[in-house]
Amino acid sequence: MSGRIPLADMARLSEAVQSGAEEIDVHLNFGIDEQGAKTLKGSADARVSVVCQRCLQPTQLSLHADIALAVVWTEEQAQHLSKDLEPWILDEGPADLYVAVEEELLLALPMVAYHEEQCVDPAVLSVGEVVPDTQESDNPFKVLEQLKGSPK
Repeated sequence: MSGRIPLADMARLSEAVQSGAEEIDVHLNFGIDEQGAKTLKGSADARVSVVCQRCLQPTQLSLHADIALAVVWTEEQAQHLSKDLEPWILDEGPADLYVAVEEELLLALPMVAYHEEQCVDPAVLSVGEVVPDTQESDNPFKVLEQLKGSPK
C-alpha cells in the first residue's frame, strides 16, 4: 500500500517541527513472518523545517523512517519477536496506522538539528585568549595543617 498522509493529521509531529511538506510519502507492506507474526514493513519520508540549534533559524531536514513492526497484544508476545522487528502493541479496538507512522517519524527526528554548512561566524563563538591564573589561591585546609601540629 502506498499513499500520502497529510502532515496536519499528525499532531505530535506537527508540534515537533516548525513547518513541513503538506504530505508524508508512505509505503507499507503487510505480511506474516516465519513465526506467524503479523508484520508491517515499509518506509515514510517527509521534508520538514526545524530550528537550527546554532543560529536559531529554520533549516530544512529530510526525514526518512524505515518501518519494521510486528503486531502483538501482550508484552509476552513482544519478547518472542525476531530481532529485526519492533513490537507494535495494540490495545482493544482498531489499529491506527497514522499513529504507527507518526511514531516512526518522531523517532527519526534528530535530537539536535542544525544547518549542514557553517551558519554562525566562528569569531562570534570565540571567548578570546585564555590566560592561566598565576596568583596562588588560599588553601582552606592550611588551617587544619597548623592545628594538627607536628607528628609524634
